[in-house]
Amino acid sequence: MENKAMKLTTITQLTLDGVTQGNGGPTSEDRERGFERGGWARGAGDDTTRDHIATTFQRADAFLFGRRTYEILLDFWGTIEDLKRHPIGMALNSKPKYVASRTLTEPEWANTAVLGEDLFAAVTELKASGDGELQVHGSSRLIQWLLEKDLVDEMELIIVPVVLGQGARLFADSGRDVAMNLVDSRSDSKGVMIQTYRPAGRPDYATF
Repeated sequence: MENKAMKLTTITQLTLDGVTQGNGGPTSEDRERGFERGGWARGAGDDTTRDHIATTFQRADAFLFGRRTYEILLDFWGTIEDLKRHPIGMALNSKPKYVASRTLTEPEWANTAVLGEDLFAAVTELKASGDGELQVHGSSRLIQWLLEKDLVDEMELIIVPVVLGQGARLFADSGRDVAMNLVDSRSDSKGVMIQTYRPAGRPDYATF
């Protein structure tokens, strides 16, 4: 019998120049390293993109976050009563949440588990624990680490047509090289592109 495993999918909103920082608004968390251009994804995309994002959250069987993303989502979807009843809020509040953190000891959000010091072992065990989909939203530093460790099965990039010129980016300045196979691609009436990729090993480089 074939052994099933959870698919680890990353879902990331980013700009044309790869910035992920401060997509929702100019909050204090988003001002790290002098960042001043938060809120660039607010109002971007049409109803088809918003519906797609909500459906994506509902599709998840569990979520994996870095601590900062976890706390931002908690403040928004986990504490505001109207948002708890939104499809995204319902998914986040009802499904298991895992946090990659060495400092979080007493999570306030129900259905939350903090992964231990050996993050690679914890994520590997989590993926092997059953089928379904483990989603990573935001958490760009965590995604960089997951890519380095070959733990990402699929990447969805929600690309907003804006160039910021500053801010933390999804891909590190120096990191592992990864070839990607395009699985799906679409764009909406406001120019937001949604592209889905699967890692495909090392890239091929031209030789002369």
